[in-house]
Amino acid sequence: MSFKDELGRKTDRVEEIVRKYLPKEEGYQATVLQAMNYSVTAGGKRLRPLLMAESAALFGDADKIDALPAFMAALEMIHNYSLVHDDLPAMDNDEYRRGRKTTHVVYGEGMAVLAGDGLLNYAFEAAASAFDGAASVEDYRRIAVSLQILGRKAGIYGMIGGQCADLEAEEKTDGVTAQTLLFIHEHKTAALIQAAMMIGAALAGAGQGDIQKLERCAYDIGVAFQIQDDILDVTGSQEVLGKPVGSDEKNHKLTYVTVHGLEGSRAEVKKLSGEAIEILSAFPRRNLFLETLVGQLIYREK
Repeated sequence: MSFKDELGRKTDRVEEIVRKYLPKEEGYQATVLQAMNYSVTAGGKRLRPLLMAESAALFGDADKIDALPAFMAALEMIHNYSLVHDDLPAMDNDEYRRGRKTTHVVYGEGMAVLAGDGLLNYAFEAAASAFDGAASVEDYRRIAVSLQILGRKAGIYGMIGGQCADLEAEEKTDGVTAQTLLFIHEHKTAALIQAAMMIGAALAGAGQGDIQKLERCAYDIGVAFQIQDDILDVTGSQEVLGKPVGSDEKNHKLTYVTVHGLEGSRAEVKKLSGEAIEILSAFPRRNLFLETLVGQLIYREK
């Protein structure tokens, strides 16, 4: 099976898992449930849950880890809630994502805020449901560790912290440094990729040392992924990306490209990508699909 075919098969499986955990659109709160599901089912690469499953496969048979699907779905919900809020007029004010109208354009700003809030809360409800299938003290421990990782990487010391720094950076006319930009990329983008890979390893029973190695690997992947996103915002097209280009310049955002230029940015992507693959290839149980996936994601065109 070619990598493309295997990726399609695995992504379809992730899609099934994510949709299985989505709430039914019923009751007096049906509208917010519809808005939640609208944002999650808009498409996307399902990168984070896929990375979680493939990271688990470095240490065991991912298909036999009962807690894994709940965390895969939960992380995708958290990722999508962040996009719903990121698209709001108070943030990036984007009207299109993945080729269709953003949630706030379809459902209104207030309902979009509630949809994001709903996804964040429902994500932890989904993740906590993994305890229902725990059969041993070790199962409980792994799930508890994974919940701690999820909370920290999605929260004020992770993604939200990065969003805060990003929002404040937009309001500054000067004084935004390259160090600040790196903090934003590390926390706003890399943190959820770290959550994916660390949780996959934790649920598979990896030791703390190996979990920390994947945390570093995911940092490289996440920062490279965001730098590539900055590059595509300059070089891409709305038809290919499915969202407006040039929004960083429109919002006066400091990006890796504005600081280091296109060539410098491409060189850093190559360096970080190489480091990530080096870490992955050093594990006793190689996952060649994961190594190829990392390269494909970093050097994507959309």
